[in-house]
Amino acid sequence: MQIKPVLSLVLPLLAVLKLFTPSTTTLFSSAPGIFAYLNYHVPRTRRDILEILLKGLRRLEYRGYDSAGVGIDGGNEKDWESNARSITLIKQRGKVQALDEEINKQQDIDMDVEFDVHLGIAHTRWATHGAPSPVNSHPHRSDKSNEFIVIHNGIITNYKDLRKFLESKGYEFESETDTETIAKLVKYMYDNRESDEISFATLVERVTQQLEGAFALVFKSVHYPGEAVVTRRGGPLLIGVKSDHKLSTDHIPILYRSSGKDKKGCTTLPRMDQDTCLFPVDEKAVEYYFASDASAVIEHTNRVIFLEDDDVAAVSEGRLSIHRIKRTAGDHPARAIQTLQMELQQIMKGNYSAFMQKEIFEQPESVVNTMRGRVNFDDNTVTLGGLKDHIKEIQRCRRLILIACGTSYHAGVATRQVLEELTELPVMVELASDFLDRNTPVFRDDVCFFISQSGETADSLMALRYCKEQGALTVGVTNTVGSSISRETDCGVHINAGPEIGVASTKAYTSQFVALIMFALLMCDDRISMQPRRCEIIQGLRILPDLIKEVLSLDDEIQKLAQELYQQKSVLIMGRGYHYATCLEGALKIKEITYMHSEGILAGELKHGPLALVDKLMPVIMIIMRDHTYVKCQNALQQVVARQGRPIVICDRDDQETINNSSRTIKVPHCVDCLQGVLSVIPLQLLSFHLAVLRGYDVSNPPPRPGCSQGSTVTLFA
Repeated sequence: MQIKPVLSLVLPLLAVLKLFTPSTTTLFSSAPGIFAYLNYHVPRTRRDILEILLKGLRRLEYRGYDSAGVGIDGGNEKDWESNARSITLIKQRGKVQALDEEINKQQDIDMDVEFDVHLGIAHTRWATHGAPSPVNSHPHRSDKSNEFIVIHNGIITNYKDLRKFLESKGYEFESETDTETIAKLVKYMYDNRESDEISFATLVERVTQQLEGAFALVFKSVHYPGEAVVTRRGGPLLIGVKSDHKLSTDHIPILYRSSGKDKKGCTTLPRMDQDTCLFPVDEKAVEYYFASDASAVIEHTNRVIFLEDDDVAAVSEGRLSIHRIKRTAGDHPARAIQTLQMELQQIMKGNYSAFMQKEIFEQPESVVNTMRGRVNFDDNTVTLGGLKDHIKEIQRCRRLILIACGTSYHAGVATRQVLEELTELPVMVELASDFLDRNTPVFRDDVCFFISQSGETADSLMALRYCKEQGALTVGVTNTVGSSISRETDCGVHINAGPEIGVASTKAYTSQFVALIMFALLMCDDRISMQPRRCEIIQGLRILPDLIKEVLSLDDEIQKLAQELYQQKSVLIMGRGYHYATCLEGALKIKEITYMHSEGILAGELKHGPLALVDKLMPVIMIIMRDHTYVKCQNALQQVVARQGRPIVICDRDDQETINNSSRTIKVPHCVDCLQGVLSVIPLQLLSFHLAVLRGYDVSNPPPRPGCSQGSTVTLFA
């Protein structure tokens, strides 16, 4: 492929960037939404097309976003060909409703023009590069003539280098985003094409070879009217297919570039025909839907194709083909058309009865996404791009202060010990409200972390502004790109847990936990004495997702336990060391969802008061793991048993001593001591969910506390 003009500059830059990026698959940073619709020989008016696009975006609203936009064929003429030769972009900050209102204001657009063939693309954005605004919203364009437009989920990590190159070639940028670089790059490839016969898919393949990071992309162009090209790497993307006629195949073979070249010097693809493409057999009428989430297409069709990383799917003349540059080990030879058996609400929740349950079971994937592109397990390195420019300053600090509320506070407590061990710095963990009430002294050589799932927690934001006034370096740890904390801190880490819709935070807790562990590993990467411990923890992170799956397999056992406890009025949860935070978090989940009284107790404080609560009627859950607190926890167990308590013990599955000395155990797999809290908290998450269900509460929409009027409802934020 003749793309030497780009490669001569870009590849050396990418080689440099790989020093900082252990994996070519990097974090998928946000939760925006992609939706596109292509009608082929299915007549639709512009009004119909826009309604379909807006409805698709509304189905993705639950994912969170700050702006939205659409790209459609423009013009008022009555023939499709001239309409297809221009593109109109309509973009607006705010909700989809604001975009809808902006569309209705467009007086120069004929809504009744009918298109026999048309591609419309739409997007909801979470700000990652540049503040929410129409110019920073998607779709992004290649030039003022809108020759190419693109919508994008993810982050392009080498966009600065690509932008610098494109600016040197005379391309002018209008936004602050990384996505605009993609639109300009595809135009550069088109402007420097070796033949007028080059396909749209080939252009996109050349573009993706230059991109580092995570992405899901949909392209539209005036040069290829009625054609769509989509691709993904690290971000979800699927294609829905709707036709009243039999389709040519139910498995689309993958087309690979051949090693030979044609007369014009292009690497070639096998001939595309009925054996390699998807299309209706009897009639050419077909509709395609492209989306980042199945919830956006299920009302239109239940036949979908899930793309895999580095697939490039193209629709041309109503035919869908899927391309890849080269074969790799483990490649599947085809992509199957799958039939979704669920209704819309089920799609959004999967096979789960509530978002909380779904998010608990998503934790094997969410912790992988937190580590994706950041932890290289082969050479034991950790990269946090959001801290790269400040890591030296952080390493010179005198104290770390972790400031948060609720579940996020517990994530700080859970990782304080390993942070102190690996950084050899004093670490304070503060509740944001108390931190402000005390006017806590903060100094210029302190580093203050602000941990928040939403990035909008009011007390944490006020604490952030207080610390900035004192001159401290501030670091955000959030799950929401574009949030106030992510904008106002000096640097930060996005935990990439994905949208958390459930009221009670679950997967955000474990992802915050892992993110702080990664920070601790980064802080000591140049200390020789720490290397054995670092390697042990990194290899523990490698197996952590599989161990989480093993814990989730205990769900039936925990449901039976919930049936024994749900009529109780209170439960005590005890532990110490790494697991004190687990006790606090488990107790919070039970309070928040089940309205039972629950209390997390430091086992070392048992004889200083809490032991008075223990008797044969009081449910007690204890966490005992084989770490440096094991003997002390065994002593606490004996104290509980001596008071006629019948504790339920969460323990290591290989700990025969504890299993033999306990009447009831929940056995979890063993991991590195500082990571064991990720595994021990999951049974408590599951327990709180099942207790709530058994007590008759809607976990997705918890009612006011029993006995309270609607006017006195208190909403709890993690």
